[in-house]
Amino acid sequence: MSILIDKKTKIIVQGFTGKIGTFHSEEMIKYGTNIVGGVTPGKGGQVHLNFPVFNTVKEAVTKTGATASVLFVPPAFAADSAMEAADAGIKTCVAITDGIPSHDMIRIKRYMRRYSRNEKMTLIGPNCAGVISPGKSLLGIMPGHIYKEGKVGIIGRSGTLGYEAAQQLKNLNIGISTSVGIGGDPINGSSFKDIIEKFEQDNETDAVLMIGEIGGPQEVAAGKFAKENMKKPVIAYIAGLTAPKGRVMGHAGAIVSAYGESAVEKVELLKECGVIISKNPSVMGETVKSTLNSKI
Repeated sequence: MSILIDKKTKIIVQGFTGKIGTFHSEEMIKYGTNIVGGVTPGKGGQVHLNFPVFNTVKEAVTKTGATASVLFVPPAFAADSAMEAADAGIKTCVAITDGIPSHDMIRIKRYMRRYSRNEKMTLIGPNCAGVISPGKSLLGIMPGHIYKEGKVGIIGRSGTLGYEAAQQLKNLNIGISTSVGIGGDPINGSSFKDIIEKFEQDNETDAVLMIGEIGGPQEVAAGKFAKENMKKPVIAYIAGLTAPKGRVMGHAGAIVSAYGESAVEKVELLKECGVIISKNPSVMGETVKSTLNSKI
C-alpha cells in the first residue's frame, strides 16, 4: 500500500509544455507514473509527449478523470495554479516550484479553508522533491532508481537528505512505502504532522523516518502527535546540530526564532516524545534497521 498516490492515480502536469515540465514529465512517464495529460494555458488542443494539453485544470479533470497534479509553474503564477487545482477537484497537488513568495502561500492556505476536511486538497510543497511510492508512481523530481518498494515511510524537508536515506535503506535491503518531500519553505502546504498521520493510517507502513532541520516548530508538533496517537515507531534525524546560533542557513524555513527551533532543542523535545533519534545522517538507515529489528 502507499499514501497519496499509487499505480492507478491519474495525474496531470501543470506547466506541462515548458522546458522543466517536459523534462520531469518524461522521467515520470519512464518510471511508470499514470500521467493522463497536462495543462498549459493557451496551448489547449495540442498533443505533448503523446498526451493531450488543456487550457485549464477543470477541463483536464473533466476529460481525463485526474485526481492528482504536479506543478512546474513559475513562482509568480504558482499560487493561482494551486488554487485552480483545488477548485477543479484535484485531491493531491505537489508544488515543485521554488521561490513562491510567503504571502502567496498564506493566500493559498487561507483560500483552502473554504473546503471541508473531506473535500480539501492535500498540497505538498512548495520547494520540494515531491512524492514517490516506489514501484507504483512518481510525482516529482526524485531519482526513482534509488527507491526500493517496502514498508518504511519517509518525510523530509530536504530532498537530498531524503535521497540519502532512500539509498541507505536500499543498501540494507529495506524498502519504502512512500517518501514525501514537504519542502523547505517557512510556510508549506502539508506539515510533518499531516503526513505522519497518513502513515499511521496506512496498513502497510511499519515505521516512519522523519528528516527535519533547524527552524520552525513542525518536527516537535509531529513528535507530540506521535506520542499521543501513533503505535508505529518514529525515527528522526534533525540537521543543523553544529549550526552557530543566530546563523541563517539552508532552506528559507531554517531560521531559529523561538525555543524548540534549534536542532539541539528539537532533538531533546523529540526524545521526550519517544521518537528514536539518528545521531547523524550517515546512520539513518542503520537506525531504521535496528528499530525494525527491535519490533520483531
